[in-house]
Amino acid sequence: MKYVIFVKEAIRKFWKRAHINQILILLLSIAILVGLGYFAWLASSANVESLKQGLAQATVIYDKDDQEASKISANRMEGVSIEEVPDHLQNAIIAIEDHRFKEHNGFDVKGITRAFFKNLKAGEITAGGSTITQQLTKVALLSHERTYQRKIEELFLAIEIEKTYTKSEILEMYMNQIYFGSGAWGVQNASRKYFGKDVQDITLSEAAMLAGIINRPSALDPYKNLQGALDRRDVVLGQMKKYDMISEDEYEAAIQETITIRDKGGDPLKGKYPFYVDAVINEAINLYGLTQDELLTKGYKIYTQLDQGMQEGLEEVYKKDHLFPKSSDGTLAQSGAILIDPSNGGIRALVGGRGEHTFRGYNRATQLTAQPGSVMKPLAVYTPALEAGYDPYSLLKDEKTSFNGYTPSNYNHRYLGEVPMYQAVEDSLNVPAVWLLNEIGLNTGVDAVKRFGLPVQDDDKYLSLALGGTKTGYSPKQLAEAYSAFANGGERVQSHLITKIVGPTGKVIVEAKPKKTKVIKEETANKMTSMLLNVVESGTGSKAKINGHTIAGKTGSTQLPFKDITNGTKDQWFVGYTPNIVGAIWLGYDYTDREHYLPGSSGSTIVPIFREIMQTGLNFVDHKNFEIKSINDELEEKRIEEERKRQEELEKQKERENFFKNSKEKLDEKIEKEMKKWKEKLDKGKGNLKKIEEKLKEQFDNWRGE
Repeated sequence: MKYVIFVKEAIRKFWKRAHINQILILLLSIAILVGLGYFAWLASSANVESLKQGLAQATVIYDKDDQEASKISANRMEGVSIEEVPDHLQNAIIAIEDHRFKEHNGFDVKGITRAFFKNLKAGEITAGGSTITQQLTKVALLSHERTYQRKIEELFLAIEIEKTYTKSEILEMYMNQIYFGSGAWGVQNASRKYFGKDVQDITLSEAAMLAGIINRPSALDPYKNLQGALDRRDVVLGQMKKYDMISEDEYEAAIQETITIRDKGGDPLKGKYPFYVDAVINEAINLYGLTQDELLTKGYKIYTQLDQGMQEGLEEVYKKDHLFPKSSDGTLAQSGAILIDPSNGGIRALVGGRGEHTFRGYNRATQLTAQPGSVMKPLAVYTPALEAGYDPYSLLKDEKTSFNGYTPSNYNHRYLGEVPMYQAVEDSLNVPAVWLLNEIGLNTGVDAVKRFGLPVQDDDKYLSLALGGTKTGYSPKQLAEAYSAFANGGERVQSHLITKIVGPTGKVIVEAKPKKTKVIKEETANKMTSMLLNVVESGTGSKAKINGHTIAGKTGSTQLPFKDITNGTKDQWFVGYTPNIVGAIWLGYDYTDREHYLPGSSGSTIVPIFREIMQTGLNFVDHKNFEIKSINDELEEKRIEEERKRQEELEKQKERENFFKNSKEKLDEKIEKEMKKWKEKLDKGKGNLKKIEEKLKEQFDNWRGE
């Protein structure tokens, strides 16, 4: 114990004698100064003079050959001068976002201090305390991450911007750049999007609503949350009154004003291929963590797997209204389609719907969650059955059967007793599929579906999975990726649009590395393809045939919830592929009812649309047919071989018959010749006998005369 006290006392005397406290304080001060110096240098080196030009940079989309394909429209940057923005909108923005904007030099010490203690209490970065200048800095020059480092960078850059631009210029850039939700950037676009009028014509109440949206543009979008937007408007008006920007009478009048929402904003994606560009933006946000503002305001270059020829061809097919079913009231039957390169998972083309496009709206090619119907059979049943030892010629039971209360039926209510697997696939028979899944085991089928990249929930784990009976639902993108394993020797490559993203400085900030998964053996994939070729050659997908090309595929459909309507379906699917392209298409109504459903079967409705898609798409890939033979070809080869053997047997039999016939003829001829010889000998013998008889008679007569 005395030794410990002695050591502590020695350390204390050394610490005091060596001035360690002063040294630590000095080092900390130096570190702070160096850090501040670094951020000051960083800010001073930023080219804030070109900020206005930088804000106007478009995001460029490049195709698979690195050719420019599309741009995010400069429509979002068609700003207005500050003279065109009414004072009550300028004041509304200042009141709610930065009421000391005209007083500070880029940052507000009070605001930062308030935000710091709020964050300290929360234990994380929840409040920014950013001024309008700092927000402009964030939008134009920095990422959107919430860290103290970014806040310090933001502060120093804001100071540099304040040195370079006037308050009016800063506010003008901010109002023209900020995002207001629903695809509207800047006050002019937002005014037209929400009120159907130019910004100079909006009222005080409308101006307060716009200003209120800035803080949470998605949550306070008036089209999605009008009451929330109105409540926020009232807060803004309260702030304006608090800072003497409006009078009590103006406040009361604005509170009582009824706001009418009217959209004349147009589409911010004026460029080519809007559905593809939508999907690119979604992938960048969801997969790589970028924000919409970053993608659309910082001049990124996004390189993709797009094939412009395929995309244009696909879009042309979707303009042909006569291909799609029509409803009595004009409601569009909706659809989504996609084309994927199975060798690398690259999405070559997609269309997410019919009718007017909405920026980042519902994309049925990538976001749909619909039951897949019989498209699921090869994935959940027939492929794992092949792995378990069955083959395309194995006989499956086709009888009306109840599986613990679940009684599936064939679409035509006909049952053949037993059918070979290939026929069950070709004719899309339901009972053999359910029977086979029951035989190999439900868990075996579930495992196969997961290997194909499709999620399966506990609620999906029933024998109805064989027929696509899932609560999960899938998109054309997911099913095309799953089927790509058949076209790619059993390997599935993660489907993707983006190959890389390059920032405005030229730095590559994203580079795709799609995951590869060996799903099944190549032999199994080939066997499945041989059966799916039959579907197009002579089965339910026969209307997808294209001269000169071999296509494998599978139809699918789901039942209507109305038992009295027997000639119709809710969803229709077709997924098909060649060796170098996989296509998937869904058709249906967003809301199915007794007036809005698909007439007929998938074979007569969706399959011809798929044919049109593939016919255009195949023009942009090398012509390549399967080396694998369809079951029809195998059966034909067997028939030809059996016929050849039968002919050979007939020839041999004929030879034998000819041999026996010739042998008989030769024998008859020989016998005839021998008989002639014997006859001659007999005739000659008869002559000799007569002479002998005469001699004997003569001799006898002589004897009697004596």
